[in-house]
Amino acid sequence: MYVPLSYRIRINKLIAMKRIKSFADLQKLRDDLVSGRKSSFNADPAPGCVRIRVHMGTSGIASGAGEIHSFFKTELEKRNIQGYVIKTGDMGYSFAEPTVEITLPGKEPVVFGNVDKFKADEIIEKYIKNGELVDGVIPSNYQTITI
Repeated sequence: MYVPLSYRIRINKLIAMKRIKSFADLQKLRDDLVSGRKSSFNADPAPGCVRIRVHMGTSGIASGAGEIHSFFKTELEKRNIQGYVIKTGDMGYSFAEPTVEITLPGKEPVVFGNVDKFKADEIIEKYIKNGELVDGVIPSNYQTITI
């Protein structure tokens, strides 16, 4: 079984620590482990940034989600839109793949289904730039959990 180097280093630190003797020791260990973690992509996007999640489960990949991911990355750079594009797992909307979840600053996430390059371009021009919804919105049946 392959264990990434960063995890092996953390595990070695845990093994080297013989015994946690106080609550302060436990807090220090927690802080050390958490400080090495990347920030959560579930958190709200930074002010002025848009977060785009391209759902890339097996059905998404088969439907062309990789191409949509690349399209969003290049188009955000070309159009000088601040934001980031993230690959995520399946959301359960296999009937509407590829699906994309877009979170504008200060707004709730919106999920678009059956996204191709033309719809992705329309999403950028109308929704991301002007806040106008376009066809293809999938009603949410979930709540986003932030960590």
